[in-house]
Amino acid sequence: MNSQLKDKLKDLPEKSGVYLMKDIEGNVIYVGKAKVLKNRVKSYFNGSHDSKTAVMVSRVENVDWIITDSENEAFALEMNLIKEYMPKYNIMLRDDKHYPYIRIDIKSDYPKLTVVRRVKNDGMKYYGPYFSATSMRNTIEAVRKIFPIRSCNLNITAVKGKMRPCLNYDIGRCIAPCKADVSIEEYKSLIEKMCNFLDGNDDNLTNEILERMQDAAKRQEYEEAARYRDILQDITKTLSFQQRVILNKLETFDIIGIARKNTKAIACIMVLRGGKIIGSENISIDVPMDSDENEIAEYFIKSYYSDSNAIPLNVLISHDIEEAQEMEEFLAELRGGPVHIRKPEKGEKKRLIDMALENATASIDRSIEQDKRRWDRTGGAVVALQNALALKRQPKRIEAFDISNIQGVDSVASMVVFVDGVASKKSYRRFKIKTVEGANDFASMAEVIHRRFKRGLEEREKGEFSTENKFSYFPDLVVIDGGKGQLSAARKAMEDLGVGYIETIGLAKREEEVFFPNKSEPAIIAKASPALHLLQRIRDEAHRFAITYHRSLRQKGGLKSELDGIEGIGPARRRALLLAFPTISAIKNAEVDELSAVQGMNKKSAQTIYEYYHTNESAEEEM
Repeated sequence: MNSQLKDKLKDLPEKSGVYLMKDIEGNVIYVGKAKVLKNRVKSYFNGSHDSKTAVMVSRVENVDWIITDSENEAFALEMNLIKEYMPKYNIMLRDDKHYPYIRIDIKSDYPKLTVVRRVKNDGMKYYGPYFSATSMRNTIEAVRKIFPIRSCNLNITAVKGKMRPCLNYDIGRCIAPCKADVSIEEYKSLIEKMCNFLDGNDDNLTNEILERMQDAAKRQEYEEAARYRDILQDITKTLSFQQRVILNKLETFDIIGIARKNTKAIACIMVLRGGKIIGSENISIDVPMDSDENEIAEYFIKSYYSDSNAIPLNVLISHDIEEAQEMEEFLAELRGGPVHIRKPEKGEKKRLIDMALENATASIDRSIEQDKRRWDRTGGAVVALQNALALKRQPKRIEAFDISNIQGVDSVASMVVFVDGVASKKSYRRFKIKTVEGANDFASMAEVIHRRFKRGLEEREKGEFSTENKFSYFPDLVVIDGGKGQLSAARKAMEDLGVGYIETIGLAKREEEVFFPNKSEPAIIAKASPALHLLQRIRDEAHRFAITYHRSLRQKGGLKSELDGIEGIGPARRRALLLAFPTISAIKNAEVDELSAVQGMNKKSAQTIYEYYHTNESAEEEM
């Protein structure tokens, strides 16, 4: 412990608050809250701890703190600071997504319905969350049919009585509060009915609409009766996403089950409203190896509810919460009413917790299996490649190079980078071939390799090693798209620059053969091997990137072409021809009518091109 930290520990206050532990570079590595800052922070530097805490404390060089008026304030501030700094040693929710809510601005004279992702303590009405986007869209569509409220962004007070209602009024989808004859009271009465419907109190509404439908039918107003029938169907459809009744009482719960394996944890939260489960979600949590499940449960509850006031009266959870009373007080302050956190031990509520735990466990098993498949395709494939080719070191960074041209002209090259088997697109580079004329892939490859490593050596001389996307960051393996010729050209360029120690291979397309420098016979990797699949992905990506660059330059007219020498064929016509025909050879063999059909061309310019190629051809034959 350094002297500065010792002095700071002496100044710790005996008050509640939040503390921030920092490493030698000033980065926040842990955020915590305490009822008494002095006691809590000093406890880290006295006595023994588990391995996770011991490692964290060994890296602490400084501690700052913020005093709060209450422990509840400390709860809220702790979560805000964790989200801001993302400290290494705090448990983290990996899914920072927010499901949508329906929001109604009841403070407005003429409220309307909007969709938001965050619930605020602003006095507005919120309904949700909606775990299915389809169910939310169905709800909004039905609500707007049943309750003809406005959907426009007009300032109703400013335009009231001064404009003609829009089409929604004509088709019965809005009562048009912009009209002078719609009062605030009348409009708010409609909003109140809509809120009752969204609250689940739909019986009175259903009965009222049913009576209107029957009354219209008696009066033989069949169109009106059909409209009420459609509204009843919309009500049924809107409420159909709710599942069967789970509890006999119309109770409201959030049910949370947490499963954990190694450093992976998943919380399954099921939302039960009015005795019905209306949705569920699985949220991934990053956890240190030594964190216990009770600690994870406490963190999850704080984090999940800290930025929302959509908090139920009852929260059922699968694990004990050490500071349950303090947590309830914290959530109650956010909710504006009491909150009860319970771990049920028996009965129907225990069955619900078991259901959530089963879902969380199944989700974590799926996640582990997905991680395994991802590893087999990436990091595992890198290990397999090292073994298959007997490479001296594991090829964590692989660079692949490809040449692209049209009929031997307009050559460009690509460099793609894979790190741990994953494409690192920020490190991709592309080149225009500058010194090579004609169809010479060997010389073009030598030029690109020379330019790439020369630039890297120059950056190294300047001390530029800061990021992976610098040329100074050399690969463990270079992959050349081609056979012996391209590989030999690349190797000579590398050896001339003194970087011949970097392992290099050539990958031939015909039989997927792998060539090594100074070896006549290629290596054959089994077709089912993840090592070969990785090489194929890298080679195909290099080819795609080169072709894409070539195409973009053609479209911009940024490449030189044989067409440059033809009188009357400017950049626009040249670009149109290169887009219309796949190769220069195709342009050369085209008839006058085909050339003149290209956008921007005419009969005269087409004849000029035709004569240019065919006159030169005749002269060559005479010689």
